[in-house]
Amino acid sequence: MLRSEIHVKFDELDIYSTPQRLEIAEILLDKPQHLSAEQIIDRLRAAGSSVSKATVYNTLNLFTERGLVGECVVDPERRFYDSTTEPHHHFYNLDTRELTDIPQDEIRLKGLPEIPGGGCLDCVEVVVKVRSGSAEKLA
Repeated sequence: MLRSEIHVKFDELDIYSTPQRLEIAEILLDKPQHLSAEQIIDRLRAAGSSVSKATVYNTLNLFTERGLVGECVVDPERRFYDSTTEPHHHFYNLDTRELTDIPQDEIRLKGLPEIPGGGCLDCVEVVVKVRSGSAEKLA
């Protein structure tokens, strides 16, 4: 996404534009991808940026809150920020720590349990955890 497009998106989502937020958005929105905060920090450092770790985490929280990016939590200590915000599913490779998309229509659910507390369904996103190598583990 071009910087001018990021500015437009920021305006649409009521995100105040700062140089640091623009740097983070340029990395994250460069192409459809899934990046952890650590990967974003590494890319910022490689580009010579001095954006602080706290700023990266706060910005990612803001971007997620405003719907600029999606968030996928694969375990309690690992979350990815997804530049694709339409509902879809994921494969998560436990060995390589890679997250890849599964199109929404490739997984079908027959039914869901009753939603507790009288709530209503927002969306269902499935994370299929896999390992590299043979399929013997499931046998």
